[in-house]
Amino acid sequence: MYWDWEFQFLNWIQDNLRNPFMDTFMPIITKFGDGGIFWIVITLLLFIPKRTRKYAHVSAFALILCVLCGNVVLKNLLHRSRPFWLDNGNSLARIAYTTVDGVTQYWLGHKATTDIVPVGRTCMELLVKAPGDYCFPSGHTQASFAAATSICMWSRKWGIPALILAALVAFSRMYLYVHYPTDILGGIISGLVYAFIALAICNKLFKNKPWDGCKGASYQPKHAKKETVSVH
Repeated sequence: MYWDWEFQFLNWIQDNLRNPFMDTFMPIITKFGDGGIFWIVITLLLFIPKRTRKYAHVSAFALILCVLCGNVVLKNLLHRSRPFWLDNGNSLARIAYTTVDGVTQYWLGHKATTDIVPVGRTCMELLVKAPGDYCFPSGHTQASFAAATSICMWSRKWGIPALILAALVAFSRMYLYVHYPTDILGGIISGLVYAFIALAICNKLFKNKPWDGCKGASYQPKHAKKETVSVH
């Protein structure tokens, strides 16, 4: 399902915000969401200090939920085409092209072709490798917000910059014309939801772990014998 206002918004970005600086900056920003690698590395680093291990688990669980629920289930269940795919049938959509060694290839659906595109369709240069999977929700966005929210649960000092980066990653997906605004909204909401589900799971599983910063850090086993002081 597609709405004309989504194409109109994406086209407005292309016609009003696109410039040489942004064309260089946005492909770099979007790489922070590629495969969730950046956020996975941050999560692994959070496992090192004891005081952040709980939130490392939160981020890890949230990222796993992103993969399973978002990338595996929702994308393959909804089959929502990318904005630049011709097979979505909307005349407002722009067809992406890339030029390699002087040969221009147009992305029509899942495949690239050198065929001439239909008259009346607007073309645009694609600044990143054309994604080959379906687009709802935005995987880059949900992974970024899931991890950034987990970090924010531990520290606003680090969490707020992480959320700003997540927002930039989300915007980059629209700037690059590979996601609809509702893909981004779905990614933001699902990322937040997965983070809070992960927090609930970790609070349940690790409530008795004696880690700094974790609930139950002062926990002592019930079977521990109490020292008795005899008075003579």
